Amino acid sequence: MGLKVIGANFGRTATMSLKQGLEILGFEKCYHMSEVVVHPEHVKLWLDAWQGKDIWTTLFAGYQAAVDWPAAAFWPQLMHVYPEAKIVLSIRDADKWFESARNTIFQSMDSNLLAKDEVLRTRIEMLKEIIVDGTFNGDLTDKDKCIKIYKENIERCRSEVPLDRLIEFDTFLGWEQLCKELDCKIPEKPYPHVNKAAEFTHRWRNQKDPGK
Repeated sequence: MGLKVIGANFGRTATMSLKQGLEILGFEKCYHMSEVVVHPEHVKLWLDAWQGKDIWTTLFAGYQAAVDWPAAAFWPQLMHVYPEAKIVLSIRDADKWFESARNTIFQSMDSNLLAKDEVLRTRIEMLKEIIVDGTFNGDLTDKDKCIKIYKENIERCRSEVPLDRLIEFDTFLGWEQLCKELDCKIPEKPYPHVNKAAEFTHRWRNQKDPGK
């Protein structure tokens, strides 16, 4: 099957909304961090990918799209593995992105590194290697540095992805642009807006596992 859509921007850029939106448009299934929670066996595959191993056919079997971390950390490779795929760059104000990420993903990764649950801890260790160390050089506390890396990822995507494959998307504008670029009919149901910071925090505090 192969991926038809690849998300290139970081978590907390409305990636869960994008996942659901793509699935409504018929791109099923769409890979997201939530899939790693459901499939803990994927943790090893992501670590293998980080070591340069070609695991994509196995990892993305049955998926037509992939957004959010950890997939977003690999978009430069994935755009070549799937040369026909569109690359969606979900745009969000950098300061708002950092505040949202700091209060949700970053906080949960830090606290769950000491989790007693081995499955949860192993997943967080994988994310630490790929996201905390691999993307942010081990420091999630320096706002200026994190925002610099966030902006550099956006500019790299703009410079490396061919214009006919790149879709810059503001999720708050809804269906029209996304459907036009993907050549899809606009659905009757509203574009989904889910997994806001308050929802994420509620799950994390009550379940001690924000992926669930």
